[in-house]
Amino acid sequence: MSTQEAFTRKNANAWDVLVIGGGHAGCEAAAASAKMGCRTALLTLKRDRIGFMSCNPAIGGLAKGQLVKEIDALGGLMGVNTDKTAIQYRRLNASKGPAVRSSRAQCDKALYAVRMQETLAAIPNLDILEVEAADVLMEGQSVSGLRLSDGVELKARAVIITSGTFLGAVMHTGFDRQEGGRVGDQASFGLSESLRNLGFRLRRLKTGTPPRLHRGSIDFSKTTPQPGDARPQPFSFYFKPSQFPLLPQVSCFLAYTNEKTHEIIGNNFHRSPMYTGLIEGQGPRYCPSIEDKVKRFSERNRHQVFLEPEGLNTDEIYVNGISTSLPRDVQEQFVRSIVGLESAEFIRYGYAVEYDAVDARQLKATLESKDRSGLFLAGQVNGTSGYEEAAAQGLMAGINAANLVKGEDPFILGRDESYIGVLIDDLILKGADEPYRMFTSRAEYRLLLREDNADLRLTEKGWRLGLIDSAAYAAFQRRRSEIDRAQVTLDGFFVYPNAETQEWLQARGMPSLKDRVSGEVFLRRPEVNWASLCELGLAGSGFDFEVSEQVEIRAKYAGYIQRDLDLLEGVRKNESLKIPADTSFADVPGLSTEIRNRLTEVRPETIGQAGRLFGVTPAAVANLLIYLSMKSARRPDVTRPARD
Repeated sequence: MSTQEAFTRKNANAWDVLVIGGGHAGCEAAAASAKMGCRTALLTLKRDRIGFMSCNPAIGGLAKGQLVKEIDALGGLMGVNTDKTAIQYRRLNASKGPAVRSSRAQCDKALYAVRMQETLAAIPNLDILEVEAADVLMEGQSVSGLRLSDGVELKARAVIITSGTFLGAVMHTGFDRQEGGRVGDQASFGLSESLRNLGFRLRRLKTGTPPRLHRGSIDFSKTTPQPGDARPQPFSFYFKPSQFPLLPQVSCFLAYTNEKTHEIIGNNFHRSPMYTGLIEGQGPRYCPSIEDKVKRFSERNRHQVFLEPEGLNTDEIYVNGISTSLPRDVQEQFVRSIVGLESAEFIRYGYAVEYDAVDARQLKATLESKDRSGLFLAGQVNGTSGYEEAAAQGLMAGINAANLVKGEDPFILGRDESYIGVLIDDLILKGADEPYRMFTSRAEYRLLLREDNADLRLTEKGWRLGLIDSAAYAAFQRRRSEIDRAQVTLDGFFVYPNAETQEWLQARGMPSLKDRVSGEVFLRRPEVNWASLCELGLAGSGFDFEVSEQVEIRAKYAGYIQRDLDLLEGVRKNESLKIPADTSFADVPGLSTEIRNRLTEVRPETIGQAGRLFGVTPAAVANLLIYLSMKSARRPDVTRPARD
C-alpha cells in the first residue's frame, strides 16, 4: 500500500468537505472551504495537474475580467495567481465606458499551475488526495461522502463536484476518438452514472482547443505585434508586490485566415466529426471552431488568429481563433495557408472534447442540489465555458458548503450585486443548452457592477466570511477612505472663468466659461478628466489613479448610476420574497399549463427568480404572489426575505 493510500484510509472519516477535481472551480472551492475552518480534501487524479490551464493561457477578457476581480474581492485565488504569473496585461474596451471595460492577462501556463499548487499546499485544513471518485454516497436524501474507484469510502458532510469536461469525456481529432477530458488525462465515467442514479439530468456538450505551434517555425515579421498595456493594472486589489509586473512582459501577434484557408476547410467538411454526426454535443456559440466560422460566416474572407506565447520558457504558441477537430493532415494544410505560418511545426494538434454536464436548473442559488442535501456542483459540469466562470462558481460552492457544515446561513449574491450573481442566476433558472459564457450584456446593472469597484461591492462580505485577512481588509479600508477624501476634495473645488482657465480651454478647442462651475460639473465634460482638474488647480495630484478613477466615474455617470439605483429600489421589493420548497405550482390559480410546467421543472426559490424564467408573465407572477400571500395567513414565514 502506498503512503497516499495509507493516508486516505486512515483519514477516511476526517473531512467535513470533499472537493472532486483540481481545476479552477475545484481550487477555489477547496481553498474557500478550508479557509472558513472546514477540514477539506481536494481529490484529483494527478497532483501536478491542479490549476492547469487546459486551453487558452490567459485569464480575464470581456466580462470575465469582472468575474476575476469579484473573486479577488471576496478573497479567492485567481486574481492573485494571475498577478504572480502574468506575462502580458491588456485592458479591453479602454476607450469605452467603464461598464464594459475588462482586464485580460496572458499567463505563463506552467507557472500558473505551479503557483496555484504552492498556494493550496500552504492552506491549513486542506489535504490533497491523488484518488479517483467513483460514486456519491447518500444517507436518505443527504450526502454522506464518496466511494473511490478502489472501494475506499470517505465520509463527509458536504461534497462539491467540479469535474470540468471529464465526465464521460471523449476527444475527437477527425475520425480518431479516444477517452479523456484533455490530452494526457483520463475521463471519468463512474461519476456520470452516479449522478444519473441520483436523478440529475445530464446533457452532452462540446468544447475544443486549437493547435499549438513551435515558436521557431513562425515568421513573426509577417504578423502584427500586439503589445500589452504601457501601464498595466493588476487583477488583485490586495496582492501588492514591490515590483509589478513580477515577470517580463511579452507581445502576442495577430495573423489572419484567408480564402485559401477557408477553401481547404470547406473541402474537408466531410471529414469533420462535427458535420458527420460523430459529435452530438452542443458547442459554444460565442467561441466557435474555425470550421464552424467558415460554415456560418461564409461571406467573410478572413478571421483573426492570435498567436499567444504559453510561457517565458517554452516554445509553445497557442493559436487562438482556430479551435478545430479536423484531421491532422487537414490542420497542417489550412494552418500553413495562413501568412506567417507557412512553415509551421505542430507541437500538438487541435481537438474537440465531448462531455457530460448537468442541468443546473436542478441546483439552488447556493449551487447545492435541490434534492440532495450537501451535494454541490460547480464549474463546467454545470454547463459553463471558461476558467473565470468556473472559478466563480467554485468559490461560491466552497463558501456555501462550509456554511452548511457550520450551520450558518447560505451566502447568495444577487444580480444587482455582482457578475457572479448574474452567472449563477442565469444557470439555475435557464440552464445551458450550450456552454455558457459571461458577457457584460447579460448584466442589467453593469454600470454598477464595474470591475474597478468590485472591492467596494464585495470585500466587506469576504471579510465577514473569513476569506479576507486583516492586512487586506486594512488596505481596503484605506482605499475607501482615500476615495471619500478625494470626493471631499472635488466637492470643494470650483473652476472660475479667469484668464488662465480661458486660455487652457482655448488651447484644447473647448468653449470658454461664462460663470463659475463646480469641479464635479466641469468633470462631466467628455474632454475633461481628473488630471485636467489638477492642471486647473485641484489639489488632487496626490491620489492614486485607482482612487481618482472612482471619483471621476461617479461624477461623469452620476445620472445613469442614480437611474439604475432607483430602478433597483423598485425591483428589490419583491425580488427576495421566498417561495417555499414544497409549493405546488399546480395549485396556483390563473396559471397556464406551460407556466405551471416551467415553474415545476425549475422550482424557483424566490419571486424574483420566478419572474426571470422564460415565458413567465407579470400576470403569472402576480397570481403567484396572491397565492403565497393567502398561504402566509396560515404560515406567516412563507414570504420571509431570503438571507444572504
